[in-house]
Amino acid sequence: MANFSLPSKNVKLILVGLIVMVSGYILMIGGGSSDPDVFNYAMFDFRRLVLSPLLVILGIVIIIISIMGKKAKGGEE
Repeated sequence: MANFSLPSKNVKLILVGLIVMVSGYILMIGGGSSDPDVFNYAMFDFRRLVLSPLLVILGIVIIIISIMGKKAKGGEE
């Protein structure tokens, strides 16, 4: 990674941000009903309306911070 534009610490932070984002998208899955005539209120719970969007936004913030963060002056950490 000598010629890579980001230090290894920032690349690890990008991967953490991606994992946080994917976990937010996974938490959004479900809540539907197999019968179209039956309404399922499970899609309006705290996990799908509050927690998962916050995790996706947190992942985006982590990725932005890791990309825009300062590089070490001494080179690779």
